[in-house]
Amino acid sequence: MTMDKSLRVRAGLARARSVLTRAERIHRLQRAERWKEGESPLGLPKVRVFKLSLKKKKKKKEEEPAK
Repeated sequence: MTMDKSLRVRAGLARARSVLTRAERIHRLQRAERWKEGESPLGLPKVRVFKLSLKKKKKKKEEEPAK
């Protein structure tokens, strides 16, 4: 069954995912030196997912030109 054009998301998943795949978790654990090659990929420790929140920029008032 096809999806209606009005329901499709053009940009895909634009927000942060709260769940990582096993490969992503292993990669992050390797960078933190908490997992070494040869260890079992099952029963991995939890890996925190950082959510980025962007603050809105304040608009600066245009300075008056010096005369």
